[in-house]
Amino acid sequence: MSRAEQPSRRALLAAAVAAAAVAGGAVPAAAEAAASGAGGGDGDTGRAPARRVDYRAWTTYSDWRRGTTRGARVAAGSRPGVTIGTPAGTTDYTDPHTGTTAAWEYATWTSPVHRLTVPSTEAIASWNAHTPSGTWIQVELRGTYSDGTDTPWYVMGRWTAGDGDQDIRRTSVDDQGDGRSSVWTDTFAVDDASSGLRLASYRLRLTLYRRPGTRSAPTVWRVGAMGSDVPDRFTVPASAPGLARELRVPRYSQEIHKGQYPEYDNGGEAWCSPTSSQMIIEYWGGRLTEDQLSWVDPSYADPQVCHAARYTYDNQYSGCGNWPFNAAYAATFKGLQGVVTRLGSLTDLETLIAAGIPAITSQSFLEKELTGAGYGTSGHLMTVIGFTADGDVIANDPASDDNEAVRRVYKRREWENIWLRTKRYNADGKVVSGTGGVCYLYFPAQPSARQRGALAAVGVR
Repeated sequence: MSRAEQPSRRALLAAAVAAAAVAGGAVPAAAEAAASGAGGGDGDTGRAPARRVDYRAWTTYSDWRRGTTRGARVAAGSRPGVTIGTPAGTTDYTDPHTGTTAAWEYATWTSPVHRLTVPSTEAIASWNAHTPSGTWIQVELRGTYSDGTDTPWYVMGRWTAGDGDQDIRRTSVDDQGDGRSSVWTDTFAVDDASSGLRLASYRLRLTLYRRPGTRSAPTVWRVGAMGSDVPDRFTVPASAPGLARELRVPRYSQEIHKGQYPEYDNGGEAWCSPTSSQMIIEYWGGRLTEDQLSWVDPSYADPQVCHAARYTYDNQYSGCGNWPFNAAYAATFKGLQGVVTRLGSLTDLETLIAAGIPAITSQSFLEKELTGAGYGTSGHLMTVIGFTADGDVIANDPASDDNEAVRRVYKRREWENIWLRTKRYNADGKVVSGTGGVCYLYFPAQPSARQRGALAAVGVR
């Protein structure tokens, strides 16, 4: 759940998107035309997209080989990736959160241009990497607009799995923009969607860093981005129920951690994202050792939730709700990978649940809009674990008083609308934005054929 007492960059993005929607009225014709636009480049087929979302990732040996390297090398194996070969050079980095300046060897990998099948108003990058102590990565995106001009190279995150003395502090980067687009914590957004301007294509660049003279190096196994152009809407079409199944996912409450670790945003409602992440990580068998949890106050229940909060914490955002940081944290557990994307309906979620894949969803609503929730929120993450025989949503909702109360059943129509809409009215009657179907998906690094099929059906490979 979002931090109510201080507006985040994402809250400011919501206001900006809503203002543009109000100013622009109906969805521009250019956006409608985008639905039938052809793809191309980087092996795209040119088929008309079936959805308003285009997620593209680089994960295979051939994917990595198609990129351009400076000092990086492609590593083969069961989980191919890119790592440092012979460094391209050395550079200084001053950590804005510690004030420490240090020298780092670096190497880069740059993806081919990916032409979006859905010219987009927003894009979110996500990645999976191994970063031993004393190493880190930077992920950047540079796009081309629909008018043929380019964006700057935008930093989408500076990330390391650790936070020890040899590591930088994980961070997003504020104040990035060119007067036409901006980066808000973890999200690239066109400043005025009503203008018809869209992101037509992009490249991603990885910069891999390590302490000079050491042999340790980061390895990136997956990097990708989700572009989307979801129509402005207060309501979404209803989907018909198609599945009755419930997955056995551990239940953890964020509320029992209220007031814990102020340096990681104080627990309680601020920890919905890491609490949801930890539930699904453990569903897939991810476990933390006693040594890893030894730093947690022994009087605290569920110390693994505290650990998840610490290691998803974004030092610039001052919170644990950075979407790609959560996906990257999940992928630090052996045999797991994670992505951030958007889905289009509860049918998409049913497809995933049928294959045994739960999802973490982001939504915002007034208390009266979701029967049985008992609260309203400007932004909250919960875990969808199944569907009842009537098609209602079974969710592990961490905004619960204790672990036993975490399992909830929410009315299908209410839940689908609050998750998928892009516009809503807040408690003051003002128009603000919704998340438009954002979700995190965590799944095995070597998925089964059924899991691969379900992921492909919702646009993830």
